[in-house]
Amino acid sequence: MEIFQEKLKELRKQAGLTQREMAEKLFVAQPSYIRYENGTAEPSQANLVRIADLFDVSVDYLLGRKEY
Repeated sequence: MEIFQEKLKELRKQAGLTQREMAEKLFVAQPSYIRYENGTAEPSQANLVRIADLFDVSVDYLLGRKEY
């Protein structure tokens, strides 16, 4: 999941969002979101789709399977 962590953090920063704002958009607690970025937890399938939709990328891209 290391690729996911890097892409998530990069996309969040490019969008100018804080970890708190991301947590709110995903309907999770901020500590839960932080665990997504540091690799100690994985998002649910629903949140993975929400993240992809939020940044207009594919789930495959987030998981490192495609470039876009």
